[in-house]
Amino acid sequence: MAETINDIVIAGAGQAGARAAEAMRARGFKGSITMIGEEPHLPYERPQLSKALLQSSDTPVAYIKPSRDWTQTLDVRIETGAAVIDCDADRRTVSTADGRSFAFDRLLLATGTRPRRLSVLEDAEIDVQYLRNVDDALGFRRHIEARSRIAIVGGGVIGLEAACAAAKGGCRVTVIESDERLLSRAFPALVSDLVATRHRNHGVTFVFGATVAGSAPGSVRLSNGATIAADLVLVGIGVAPSGDLAARLGLPCADGVAVDASGRTAVPDVFCAGDAALQWSRCHGRAIRVETWANAQNQAIAVAANMIGETREYSDPPWFWTDQYDLNIQVTGDMRDADHIARGDPTGGRFSIIALRGNELVGALSVNAAKDMAMLRRIIAAGATPLRADLESPRYDLRAALKPQ
Repeated sequence: MAETINDIVIAGAGQAGARAAEAMRARGFKGSITMIGEEPHLPYERPQLSKALLQSSDTPVAYIKPSRDWTQTLDVRIETGAAVIDCDADRRTVSTADGRSFAFDRLLLATGTRPRRLSVLEDAEIDVQYLRNVDDALGFRRHIEARSRIAIVGGGVIGLEAACAAAKGGCRVTVIESDERLLSRAFPALVSDLVATRHRNHGVTFVFGATVAGSAPGSVRLSNGATIAADLVLVGIGVAPSGDLAARLGLPCADGVAVDASGRTAVPDVFCAGDAALQWSRCHGRAIRVETWANAQNQAIAVAANMIGETREYSDPPWFWTDQYDLNIQVTGDMRDADHIARGDPTGGRFSIIALRGNELVGALSVNAAKDMAMLRRIIAAGATPLRADLESPRYDLRAALKPQ
């Protein structure tokens, strides 16, 4: 006899939690859904924090739905500003910091991540900021409007998008990257150099191979002995899974909450979706956390279906994009430890790079070549194996890789 599912609790009111709640209702689930979020805001998608919200002083926050659509149309109870701090798996209840308790038949952990903090700046004599929520983005936007001198620690996607917005806003920007080039884990050197050149053309200064060693009023001191003048330090050195609740359930969570292809954790009736989930990636050949907009949406939708009794596995290759100046860069799968094939002319600013391990296509990157990327994502998802010689030919139509052989 099928288990009766009456009450679902979603711990986390970000994109993954919201898309899961939507999907449950779209699939006909009639029971109660309670979504509990630590932030005071309604659910929203995070890419806007380093993109649209930084580009213009009058850009409003884009919420996934207005409050009335959640409560009246979807009949989803949303508790904002309420951190879930404990869970009793035997009694099937979660509790919040203000002492309330919520019963569940099934629980979704959609708790996301927290910024990794830079310990040497914890008691800094300079304004230090992280970019993880709406209030962070609005605060950074005020610095852009003031044309502040900004030091950005970390040359990853978030830091570079913030640098782009600040440079276009007339700020003096310095990016401090501990590696010898930008985004070395995701970008081939060719693309790293292209991005760095675009930023330099807009006045951004880079310091490679150095870390922040300390601060003083109006400056930060680097490990190489240099001093960078700054009114604000933006730290973007990655994130860690928010694992407190998972730990209360006895789930290992240092690298994320391990899930199967259906989103189930090791605790019965407890699922995990979004940035906190440690899920198998065929392209990488190992379990990874996928910190992308697409995964927060699509994996959450698949997990939601499983939570209400359907059977659905999720195996989409990771995919993300970044817009910087006139560059639209998209990456899917894994670009590391692979042979690279270039399609198009890198000197012309429109090209793709395909990553192969043996005969397996495991990743791709496109620069201003969205049509190529759309096909490459489908090819990788399908596990198709086009011939290397075909991929190397500029005349090869990528659509042919999906045709029956």
